[in-house]
Amino acid sequence: MDTSIKATALETLDMGIYHRKPGGSLQNVEALDDHEMHRMGKIQEFKRNMRPLAALSFASVLQATWEYLILSNYQGLENGGLAGMFWSYIWTFIGFGFIIVSLSEMASMAPTDGGQYHWVSEFASPRHQKFLSYITGWMSVLAWQAGTASGSFLTGTIVQGLISVRNPDYDPKGWQGTLLVFAMVLVSYIFKAYASELMPIMSNILMILHVLCWAVILIVLWAMSPHRSAEAVFVSDWQNLGGLPTMGLSVMVGQISAIYGCLSSDACAHMSEEIRDAGRNVPRAMAWGYFINGIMAAIVLVAYLFATPSVEDSLSDVTGFPFLYVFKQATNTAGVNGLASIILLPVIFSNIMFNASTSRQTWAFARDNGLPCSRWISKIDPKRKIPVNAIALTCIFSCLLSLINIGSDTAFNAIISVNTAALMYTYVISITCVIWRKVWHPNTLPVGRWDMGRKWGLAVNIIGLGYSVFAMFWSFWPGELPVTAENFNWSVVIFGVVFILSLIMYVIKGRHEYSGPAVDVRHED
Repeated sequence: MDTSIKATALETLDMGIYHRKPGGSLQNVEALDDHEMHRMGKIQEFKRNMRPLAALSFASVLQATWEYLILSNYQGLENGGLAGMFWSYIWTFIGFGFIIVSLSEMASMAPTDGGQYHWVSEFASPRHQKFLSYITGWMSVLAWQAGTASGSFLTGTIVQGLISVRNPDYDPKGWQGTLLVFAMVLVSYIFKAYASELMPIMSNILMILHVLCWAVILIVLWAMSPHRSAEAVFVSDWQNLGGLPTMGLSVMVGQISAIYGCLSSDACAHMSEEIRDAGRNVPRAMAWGYFINGIMAAIVLVAYLFATPSVEDSLSDVTGFPFLYVFKQATNTAGVNGLASIILLPVIFSNIMFNASTSRQTWAFARDNGLPCSRWISKIDPKRKIPVNAIALTCIFSCLLSLINIGSDTAFNAIISVNTAALMYTYVISITCVIWRKVWHPNTLPVGRWDMGRKWGLAVNIIGLGYSVFAMFWSFWPGELPVTAENFNWSVVIFGVVFILSLIMYVIKGRHEYSGPAVDVRHED
């Protein structure tokens, strides 16, 4: 490697020899970012206007673990009950921890918006890197697009639940929920297209809101709700209401609720080209954001489970959302609306940030000519320095995916399941590639400033890989038996169709036009 450039920069960082400019920026940071972009063969096209705190805030607010864990726990309660929901979250939090640490290490070595497909291209065997990177890119696009759609879908349909709280005679229709999703998507588009320069400031403000809302919900649940016993929450209240053959199988299927709350912790990696000193600040934001969110979520989940008088009643609530039932036990109608709004507000902004991360990931793959109409998708607005077409495409995809709701009440479970499966697939492939590189060609790995070392890093990677395979396997299972067209987990169909489509596109187009990021990477000897 070119140690003269790289070692000098790293030594300066390690020794803390920084010379601050009047604006608080660091002279060496820009050089390091430029060097990393140069090594990866990329041109800097965005403004690097996100500082370390903004990056951490962005990661925390986007992930919104405690909010999503409260809002979307139907399947976890149906298949697992109170105790199942708690313990499945605990092992999910631990398992995802190994994944996030592994991804953070890769983000430090190659801080690019492309994320997983770039890491696969750079770390895989040269014989397979082009094919694996192309398929991983397609599945990553699917995962992030589905994740963006799920946030808007959840927010829009919860509004229907709030209407049911005020008007018990209201009969929510699927098409009405879809229209509300369209409204949420429109809000995201307007903000990202016309106010994106405010994102660093908004991220820090929303981080404060994220914590304050958590405190309010926690206090209300502990102070005003009826409480179950500790034995019920941690030991005895196991439920298998989905009709699955055994309780163990039921809990495995129900863990999708916990997994959904922990997803998207790698969001900051897809904003790398807008974060200062990305090689250090991106992995830090990913890791710290995940563990801070996870601990907050564990605390509020315990309070929520203690405040659930009956799992069966919460699942059969007229609103369709167990958390609204729990809020109704603690307060009146106005209070329920207020508490729900306290959760929805940070989630709406989480959707906006999710759109930002998704559009950058899609834009990056198009930049490497991995998608149809890549030239159009990868267009950057020269004035605002944002991927306008990728943002619009992301919003359109969210609207199209939400149309499933018109024909199926279980659309949300299908969307979050395909989000989980596709994302886990990208984790499996990228972590496998870095393991291969560490075992067979460790000296060819780029220098990272967030490094676990070869011994511990390899162990963490292997555990993270194992958990990724485990979570992906269970994401395809139906939540109820017998399986019907209504309760079938359509994620396996969506995943399969996109996977086959990516193979066809590779044969027709990809193998001729897609080279993969590895061909542009400058391996400095």
